[in-house]
Amino acid sequence: MSLIIDCHGHYTTAPKALENWRNQQIAGIKDPASMPKVADLKISDDELRESIELNQLRLMKERGSDLTIFSPRASFMAHHIGDFNVSSTWAAICNELCYRVAQLFPDHFVPAAMLPQSPGVDPASCIPELEKCVKEYGNVGINLNPDPSGGHWNSPPLTDKAWYPIFEKMVEYDIPAMIHVSTSCNACFHTTGAHYINADTTAVMQLIQGDLFADFPELRFIIPHGGGAVPYHWGRYRGLAQEMKKPLLKDHLLKNVFFDTCVYHQPGIDLLTKVIPVDNILFASEMIGAVRGIDPETGHYYDDTKRYIESSTIVVGDDRHKIYEANARRVFPRLDAQLKAKGH
Repeated sequence: MSLIIDCHGHYTTAPKALENWRNQQIAGIKDPASMPKVADLKISDDELRESIELNQLRLMKERGSDLTIFSPRASFMAHHIGDFNVSSTWAAICNELCYRVAQLFPDHFVPAAMLPQSPGVDPASCIPELEKCVKEYGNVGINLNPDPSGGHWNSPPLTDKAWYPIFEKMVEYDIPAMIHVSTSCNACFHTTGAHYINADTTAVMQLIQGDLFADFPELRFIIPHGGGAVPYHWGRYRGLAQEMKKPLLKDHLLKNVFFDTCVYHQPGIDLLTKVIPVDNILFASEMIGAVRGIDPETGHYYDDTKRYIESSTIVVGDDRHKIYEANARRVFPRLDAQLKAKGH
């Protein structure tokens, strides 16, 4: 029996006090006298338990998943707001809450970190928070925002050497990064319907254009939301890579790039699993996330992604074990080590 490991969970149900503190922090950017102190935020363990037990944990039990890699709410990262000090304080608060959840529910949650990114600031500034989260909190991965500007894309591509200090730390600690943007502040791009999917697609194209994995052969990225447009247009990307005289994508990308199953209908999952090799697919639901409703065509929640795997005629036998458990343990070695220490 496989452990069902969800590699893409966010703390979207944090107690209201967190959002209230953040609103004060944002107000404090213009009025420093009103800037709250970290100590002003008080959230009890009981409040954390309630926020999880009534939400993520309840649905995990109902839907049959066992363990979630849990990071701060992606849309709340909002790296474009304020300066590095604002982002640094905010990231530390959010990462600590995910760590506390994992301490309260050690059999069901393991933390992954957001980074204190800020537009125009050297990505190396994120390293102290990354190191703290790995060493002190037991984080097994990070979320990396390729566009801290929130939809204006004025950062260099992921293949640029500006990002190398983070990649060097990822290799040193043997952790992957989920490539995940945050709130869109560009009215042209809806946050979850356009900006997220655009970013997933853009990140893959950047990786095709460069040769990042020649410098970092051990680097691992998860492209969320099923890879954006990429699996659907796999022939386009194979063809573009060919015109650029790049190696075949199975050699150029697929030793280092993985896709999750946050695709919210059966035909989408069927296409993903038909196009992308099973070794490059990790189970995920993003629950409770961008799409929370019930699909009137099926009567089930859109983000109950386990149903799509179970109903698949493409993913059968040992391939299901790979998607549910084995691939996550391979891509997240620190998770694998933690599970082995617990006898799994």
